[in-house]
Amino acid sequence: MADELQEVVDTLAERLQRSVAIDDPQIRLLAASRHFGDEDTTRVFSVLNRSLDPRLCEQILAKGIVQWTSPGLVAVPNEGTLPRLCVPIRCAGLLLGYLWLIDPDATLTEHDKESAREAAERAGVVLYRDLIVHERTRARHEAILWELVATDPAIRSQAVEDLRAEQLFPATAMHFQVLGVQHRGAESPQTVAMEAALEDAQDTIAQYCGAQGSALVAANKSRAWLVIAQPRPLSRRETETVCDRLTARFDQLTHHDGQLVLGIGGPVARIEDIIESYRQAFLAVRAAQLVPSVGPIARWDELGPYALLMKMPAEDLLAAAQVPALAVLEREDGQRGLVTTLEAFLDNAGDVARTAGELKVHRATLYHRLKRIEAITECDLNRGEDRLTLHLGLKLRTLAAAYRNQTAPETSSAALRSVS
Repeated sequence: MADELQEVVDTLAERLQRSVAIDDPQIRLLAASRHFGDEDTTRVFSVLNRSLDPRLCEQILAKGIVQWTSPGLVAVPNEGTLPRLCVPIRCAGLLLGYLWLIDPDATLTEHDKESAREAAERAGVVLYRDLIVHERTRARHEAILWELVATDPAIRSQAVEDLRAEQLFPATAMHFQVLGVQHRGAESPQTVAMEAALEDAQDTIAQYCGAQGSALVAANKSRAWLVIAQPRPLSRRETETVCDRLTARFDQLTHHDGQLVLGIGGPVARIEDIIESYRQAFLAVRAAQLVPSVGPIARWDELGPYALLMKMPAEDLLAAAQVPALAVLEREDGQRGLVTTLEAFLDNAGDVARTAGELKVHRATLYHRLKRIEAITECDLNRGEDRLTLHLGLKLRTLAAAYRNQTAPETSSAALRSVS
């Protein structure tokens, strides 16, 4: 495709004696001709970086060029950006990109514009053909990825062989890690936005991986996941950058009318074990959905006790949450905040000073509450087993309350079983 697009821009550039560029729908450079002294700083930046500053892209897209079906002049009040003719590249009703000609003095003739339209049509055929090939390849790769996390070991084994045959991952030693993504709701626009945001995340990961790694995406209506393969696991900072850009792109596309929940599985060293990272990623997603304190981006290795509890079937979890000592404490609590005090005390590993500061009470008040808790629960907070029972019980009750608050708890159970 690249050679054919390059031929289109070079031919038009020589005919008009002007520099020509073709961008994709996200205004990322696909091909550019040599310059004829008409370039501006924006064109030079685009050629060097293969993309534009996101804020400038927003200004350009705000002109409504996504809906254009014929050439038009785009003038952005941005230093270093001259007015340019924008020719939308379409084929089979799809917007596939834009052809650009810098035209600060509006000297392009109708004949020049017709030549640009013809070049855009040729580019459209090239891009449409590439899109079909890309979509077929992507569909095949997605099918393999879904089989890689199937419940049937035989299907997973065949998927591993298919992955290796397709050479989707480098042959060198790799670390694999799954980033799970789910949006809240079943609206089609959110699904499209999620997939587009994941493509941007792939580009970000490519900057870290280079030629030594890769990232593949599989998606359905409300859930998607991205498996990252590279010689070393992504650093915390790199992972945060990927997640931030993914959510920012989703927010941009949905106009903040939606929310993504992300889960990050642990790294594994073999293709065969990607299913473990996948399960961890979506259990982390589930924890983030049920426990607000976990946040919209949940790391499997930072879930603490929830990492263990999320593996329990929902029915077992609801039953285990019935801890007699805590049930008695809740009945006797009233407005005294004893349950809140106990959870803060246990979360802070029994640190009285830290707990008192967090609750904004005097130490003497805290000690009085703890003695009252011991009397009601008949537990000794200096005894490890009693602490463990109460602490796990509190976490179980948090999850159980979240399940009960959902409108369709049976759906929650099915969702949990699907990644267990």
